[in-house]
Order: sequence, then structure tokens, then C-alpha cells
Amino acid sequence: MLDRLNQAMEHIERRLDQRIETAELARIAVTSEYHFRRLFSALAGIPLSEYIRRRRLTVAGAEVISGERTLLEIAVRYGYGSGEAFARAFRAVHGVGPGEARRTGAALVSQPRMSFHLVVEGSSSMQYRLVEKEEFHVVGRRARVPLVHEGMNPAIVAFIRSIGQETLQRMTDLSDQEPRGIVGVSDNLADSRAEGTELDYYHAVVSASPAPEGMDSLAVPAGTWAVFENAGAFPQALQYLWRDVFTQWFPSNPYRSRPGPEILRTRLSPDGAQAEAELWIPVERTEP
Repeated sequence: MLDRLNQAMEHIERRLDQRIETAELARIAVTSEYHFRRLFSALAGIPLSEYIRRRRLTVAGAEVISGERTLLEIAVRYGYGSGEAFARAFRAVHGVGPGEARRTGAALVSQPRMSFHLVVEGSSSMQYRLVEKEEFHVVGRRARVPLVHEGMNPAIVAFIRSIGQETLQRMTDLSDQEPRGIVGVSDNLADSRAEGTELDYYHAVVSASPAPEGMDSLAVPAGTWAVFENAGAFPQALQYLWRDVFTQWFPSNPYRSRPGPEILRTRLSPDGAQAEAELWIPVERTEP
């Protein structure tokens, strides 16, 4: 899998001055577009689109300094429709406009080329199980919230606190299958998974029945789920669990993520400092 990812990275480098299609990168990596975007952002720490933009502007910066082409020629070569659009993008990355950079020889920011390598530590193993589930419903309350990669998500905390005890009990009574009890469900995330992009968050239960009046519902089709468990400091253990699934488990196993919600069942210690987590990710088996 990592070899194929690195072939996709080479393809990006060869086409920085051309249109780069995610579908072609996914074909090279022998996976789906959906999984390629998610795996890349987990491994690289930035969205695919942002990496390509930074690489283009890194190479464009070298051309600006060299002075061999006009600024407009450089702008057009790297996909910008006008000198103004190129200047804005250039300044956003380098902190200086292309004209000033050329006149003064200003220091520019460089986005290094990325390649992926497996680091074998052997100090721990990930425990998981695969579960086949029939169609079910996520039933509860929904809010549109920004994505936060580290630390508490204030929007989610405020949303959960706004739900009354009577409503929570009604939800709990509807729980009739795994994962049981109140869960946090993330759905409809941006492909980039960039910090600050929005998602649908459900504070809900998993049920065979659709939502009663006054509650939100998400129908989830039948399929395979990979279930991971861990425990540790809250909320870091939960966020590290998701990271480890995509940076360690997927590159080492014949599965890829498929479209669908992610379900997190969390049980906090009495003081709220520790948590036991169970993460459900929709997956499908890859071709051998």
C-alpha cells in the first residue's frame, strides 16, 4: 500500500504544472478516492488539496526568484487565472508577494516533497474486530459543528449540554443493538478533513427503528464495520485512536474505508479524566 501511495506522490510531482485528478491518484494507489483522501490526510497531517497547493507554490517560488519567466507566465503555468489570484495565493504561503520576492530576493517558504515509509516499532498491537451489520438508524439529536483535531470541541460540548435528561433517557430506551448506549456519530465530513471544516454530529443511539417525532435520524445501509478499542486520557485517547487506525491499521490490512458515518462509544471515568473508547469505522475489503 505504501509503495502505491509513493507512486501517487511521484505522479503529483510530475504534474504540478497540470491538472491533478484525485481519481487518477486513487487509481495509482489502487484504492477509492474516498479512502485515498482520508488516508493521505491522516498520514501527511494536511489535506491532499493543501499539499498540492503548497508544492505548486514552492516550485513557482523558485521560478519567481529565477526571473526566467514573467510573473503572469508563471501564474498561468501553475493554474491561476490571473496575476492577482496568483499573488494572493503566493502571499498566503510565502508571506510576501511575487513581485516583491523577485525584486528583493526574499526568503520563501518551502513545502518539502513527501514520501511515506513504514516505521516498525513492535511495541504495541491494535485490537480490532469485524462486524457485519444490517441496515440501522442513528437516532437522536444532530448539530452542524466545526472539526477540531486536538483537544475538546467546544461546539460539541455545548451541544451535548443543551440536551435535556428526559431526551437522553428517550434515546437510551431506543438503543437495541451494538454499539449500545449513547454514542457520538460523525457524518458528512468534508473530503479534506481540514481543521475548521464542518460535519454533522449526532448525539444518539443505534436502533433498528427510525426516529420518533422530535428526534433526528440517519439511515445507515448494511455493511462491514471495523471496531477498535482503547483506553487512556480524555480526549486525547479518542483522537489518537482515530489517527492510529488510519496511519497504522489501514496500511497494514486488506481493507479501506467506505462512505458512511463514524461511530464512537465513550465511557468516562467518574472524574472525566480517563475514557474507554470503541470506534466503529465502515470498511470494505480490498482486492488481493
